[in-house]
Amino acid sequence: MKFGKVAVLMGGRSAEREISLMSGGGVLQALQARGVDAHAFDPAERDLADLRKEGFERAFIALHGRFGEDGTVQGALELLGIPYTGSGVMPSALAIDKVMTKRVWLAEGIPTPRYVLLRQGATSPQALADVPRTLGLPLIVKPAREGSSLGLTKVTDAADMPRAFEAAAALDSDVLCEQFIAGDEVTCPVLGTGDTARALPVIRIVAPQGNYDYQNKYFSDDTQYLVPCGLPAGEEAAIQALVLQAYRVLGCRGWGRIDVMIDAATRRPWLLEINTSPGMTGHSLVPMSARAAGISYEDLCLQLLASAALDNPGSMSRS
Repeated sequence: MKFGKVAVLMGGRSAEREISLMSGGGVLQALQARGVDAHAFDPAERDLADLRKEGFERAFIALHGRFGEDGTVQGALELLGIPYTGSGVMPSALAIDKVMTKRVWLAEGIPTPRYVLLRQGATSPQALADVPRTLGLPLIVKPAREGSSLGLTKVTDAADMPRAFEAAAALDSDVLCEQFIAGDEVTCPVLGTGDTARALPVIRIVAPQGNYDYQNKYFSDDTQYLVPCGLPAGEEAAIQALVLQAYRVLGCRGWGRIDVMIDAATRRPWLLEINTSPGMTGHSLVPMSARAAGISYEDLCLQLLASAALDNPGSMSRS
């Protein structure tokens, strides 16, 4: 397939800039190795309008977090008429917001842990004290619209709520407090769109002391990633079916990855969040799962690039 001139969008202005540069570098190298006319493009350093001026015909979005995974860049590319990888404007905006994602999933009967939403500047000491009573301990406190476990705290003592709230509020005005599910931590990528979307093999994550934080996600070699995941076949298939449902409900396309906790006592899966522009680094999970399904990193990049699309193709002239 002829792709024309391709921009690999990387870097950006989010708190995940460092990881995005790593993801984008890997994608760029893979595409160039397959003969694609691919070029690095950092929206933090260049005007997106340059994409049109310089004749780019497709964009591979390797941006993570805000200003890249939240519908903003997607909207700009729609206006420019440049097809891009991943979900469109509305699913991207919904998926970046963990609270909005939960609301949609709950409305569709998809299991996700109970939560309390707090807001910076509108949260009293009493409101903080009430959260452990509502959700129990331990519980998770995190920014509503950040990824890579940035600003996340596992609260085991109610006295730590103010500190956890401040850490999350430093990154987002909306703070999500979430019921903690003790059990296996797994993730399941999805490739494709609509009825043709398929779930890739589930990966079970075993992090040091159960702490799958920013360091252990991207820079530690101590975290174990088990694929095959070692779960009973029926359990893995049930998770894949649930993940596909959750992906389709949000209207996602191209690719994504959903993080899941399996309750150790009941073996019930609980969906935590969805990533619509997952990592593509050496420690990233989508390439790992794809490899287990027989898809190389380079083939994965080409497949994703081939899926680049617009929400409204043909709605704007490229003249």
